[in-house]
Amino acid sequence: MRIDESTIERIRQSADIADVIGDYVSLKKKGANLWACCPFHGEKSPSFSVSPAKGIYKCFGCGKAGDAIRFIMDIEGLGYGEALRHLAKKYGIEIQETQLSDEQQLAQNERESLLIALNYAKSYYQDNLFQHEEGKNIAYPYFKERGFSDKTIRTFELGYSLDNWDAFTKEAVRNGYNVDILVKAGLTILKGNENETVQQNQKTFDRFRNRVTFPIHNVSGKVIAFGARILKNDKTQAKYLNSPETEVYHKSNVLYGIYQAKNAIRTKDVCYLVEGYTDVISLHQAGIENVVASSGTSLTIEQIRLIARFSQNITVLYDGDPAGIKASLRGMDMILEEGLNVKLVVFPEGEDPDSYVQKIGSDAFVEYIQKTASDFITFKAELSLKEAGSDPFKRAELIKDMVASISKIPDSIKRSVFFQKTANLMQIDEGILIAESNKISLERSKQREKDNQRDANRQRLQNDLPSGVTLSKPEPNVNFDDLPSFSEEDEFSGFPTDFIPNNRTTNVQNIQPNIPVSPPKVLTGIALQEKECVRLLISHGIKEVDPGVAPGVTLMQYILSEIDGMNFGTPIYHDILTMCRERFTQGVVLDTKFFISHSNPTIQQEAINLVTERYSASEAWLKYEIIVPTEDDKLADLAYQNILRLKKAFNDQQMKDLMQQLAKTSDADEQTHLLGLFMKAKEIEKQISKELGTVVGR
Repeated sequence: MRIDESTIERIRQSADIADVIGDYVSLKKKGANLWACCPFHGEKSPSFSVSPAKGIYKCFGCGKAGDAIRFIMDIEGLGYGEALRHLAKKYGIEIQETQLSDEQQLAQNERESLLIALNYAKSYYQDNLFQHEEGKNIAYPYFKERGFSDKTIRTFELGYSLDNWDAFTKEAVRNGYNVDILVKAGLTILKGNENETVQQNQKTFDRFRNRVTFPIHNVSGKVIAFGARILKNDKTQAKYLNSPETEVYHKSNVLYGIYQAKNAIRTKDVCYLVEGYTDVISLHQAGIENVVASSGTSLTIEQIRLIARFSQNITVLYDGDPAGIKASLRGMDMILEEGLNVKLVVFPEGEDPDSYVQKIGSDAFVEYIQKTASDFITFKAELSLKEAGSDPFKRAELIKDMVASISKIPDSIKRSVFFQKTANLMQIDEGILIAESNKISLERSKQREKDNQRDANRQRLQNDLPSGVTLSKPEPNVNFDDLPSFSEEDEFSGFPTDFIPNNRTTNVQNIQPNIPVSPPKVLTGIALQEKECVRLLISHGIKEVDPGVAPGVTLMQYILSEIDGMNFGTPIYHDILTMCRERFTQGVVLDTKFFISHSNPTIQQEAINLVTERYSASEAWLKYEIIVPTEDDKLADLAYQNILRLKKAFNDQQMKDLMQQLAKTSDADEQTHLLGLFMKAKEIEKQISKELGTVVGR
């Protein structure tokens, strides 16, 4: 099924960009736009801009851009259809669908199919728990013994997979689910080799057979994987079993409980980080909802950045055993490096968050956290000093380790505070600590620069290889550091050879090259002017170029008439210009919304890049009546100058080609002919430069 166009338009109209993005990051108003730290990459200062007026977002750091639908697709990893359904649910819009053809049905987005299958599995397992005799007699009592209420069980959508080799798989197939999708979703295992292609009558069995299930949700609440615990005392099987990595599930990017916790994390402005599923569920049931788990894996940068969308404060609640403490310390260094504030709480011996909250209750639990939470430097110092004792060498190593951690903090004020604290705790001069930190930072900077250069050179070599050939490792005699570096101009290449500009209103005579123009590899000037031309068309195409002189004439009409016959060489600008021309011949002037909501993500991204401004006039200027001319005030001049610069750029290229031809020929007649063409182009250059007010050498 496919969502019909009228429903899509309703979703677009209803989806307020600030409201949609505000579910994931905290937005702050500055000027006409809203700003936040980008949810797509780690950063310490906001470069993620949201324009409510235009309905778009743009990160000036990583370059991500789009509208509300594109944001949901990117942040949740959803296909276009699923993103629309997500927004329709948020705004209470009933989905109207049209039937897909057989061919379209076969081409249905695989990611969406996986999500649908996983959601079906969640419902199936939960039905088993509450309705099947086996589930009611075996699994349900287990959850009740853990102290989980029915409300909590349903909130986290806990379930049970029957003690049967393929009960789930058979039921799913009976309900129309493809076995291949079930295997790719990590729900079904093929007998023998999981990587084999599903064959008719091939044996399958359920991955989570005879286990209670813990659905793992993404931020928007979609089930993307499962964790499952065995109930039998069987030492031959793992106690916990997790879904494998799939197209929709990458464990390093996911935190268990983030969907249930995100609002509480934002409201409380702190995230409690625990180890296991039951820790999350027990705390949530006790009213402590701002809690997530790393699901038994080591904490990753991606997980830290996921938390950072909702709060800059993390309190790590790990078991009191030595292994848990060491894991916490490793994770805290990464948290610090991402610029977040981190504290650590250790529970009494033999206790974990799950057991302790059930033992003392939620109020006492929160009070315990507030009283015992230590900042990382105090905790690390107290813990390590006990081990080091009076041994000066161990103390020296401890100090170096603490300085290494502090040096990862990006905020200079925070670093200074921790250096002062460390100096007092360790009874050492603060200047020595800062000097050691500078040394460490310099070494890291050099290593990063070396790694970046190596990666760039390696990528360059890879790009030069034939299609399908992958560079797996450096050859023994190849030093990537010695390869020449790229210039920014290398991105511009492959421009047209058939340019014939017109002479309608610019008062510059026509350029009529009589020889083929062979553009060089780099044509920065032409590309930049093509970009500016397209920017003007997208941003201002429907506006009147000069109401006082030519009322009713749009900027689109003016520019298209001026560059009639001109073909752009940069592929993306060529495509956009072609769209403008084709629709204009049909009497349609494309507006900004057409491009920033375009279904082609490349065109949409480029359009948003072109219409988004990083800086805006200060509100204080308006207060003191400081008038700043806008582009609307000078559209005619902007368009006129762009057209002139375009023609100059192509004319300059023609002169270069003519000079190359002159250098290659020894025929006197040919030289005379080429020289005449060159002098004609030179005269055109002078005329254009005079119009632009630039100086041309003789």
